[in-house]
Amino acid sequence: MSISGVLRVAAAEQSKLIAQPKMRGVLAACAAGPFAFAGAMRVQSMTPEDTLFGRAVNESGFAMPLVVLGFATLWLLPVLASVAGGDVFASEDRDRTWATVLTRSRSRVEVFAGKLLTALGVSLSLVAVLATSSVIAGLVAVGHQPLIDLSGALLSPGEALGSITLAWASVVPPLFALTALAVLISVTTRSSTAGIGIPVLLALVMQLAAYVDGPETIRRLLITSSFEAWHGLLTETHYYRPLVYGTAVSGLYFAVCVIVACRILVRRDIV
Repeated sequence: MSISGVLRVAAAEQSKLIAQPKMRGVLAACAAGPFAFAGAMRVQSMTPEDTLFGRAVNESGFAMPLVVLGFATLWLLPVLASVAGGDVFASEDRDRTWATVLTRSRSRVEVFAGKLLTALGVSLSLVAVLATSSVIAGLVAVGHQPLIDLSGALLSPGEALGSITLAWASVVPPLFALTALAVLISVTTRSSTAGIGIPVLLALVMQLAAYVDGPETIRRLLITSSFEAWHGLLTETHYYRPLVYGTAVSGLYFAVCVIVACRILVRRDIV
């Protein structure tokens, strides 16, 4: 496997994804969604008070991206990860193009690595667009007033923006873990429907399991529990332990899914 070969595969896959109307639609939704949410908050008197920073959504524009992040971790981020990773391999089975792809003087490992890199890049790009759009929507709709964090401390606009950036960055490890899970299911089932739908369903099951009164160890082993680690970054004294645990668990899921998926693809009989 060569780095140049992997990058060439990734470039070709990126061009294919950009050309898909589905991906363009998801990207547009990530860019426009926060503005629609901000507009809805401005025209109604009710605020999402049962969510973190929900009470401040009309008092500081920096609360908007955190409210959006809270909603996104429940179901939107698993969907984005599944869309990015669930079709990148199964599409070759659907279109019966594996034989063509594997005759372009690239090894199966290079093809796998290039497609995986593309899936991770798409996941990261979608979340970056969503985060950036939510910050801009909050500042445009409300303003750049100081933000009160979870400890009751007042954050200046610069401090608030830094904390928001760290909060959104903290969801990248579990996002990549879910993307790798979608890749594994896509490679195993050879179905785009399964590759996109099953990871979302599994994420929902994990979310529900986290609310069940059970051993704390089991909760820490769930990918979706890592999505809550950003709460510790919005306190006066940052609390990093959940982030460390979540990153380690996400890394374990990622490594296992990638290794198994690669072995399946390398050993597969493709006619």
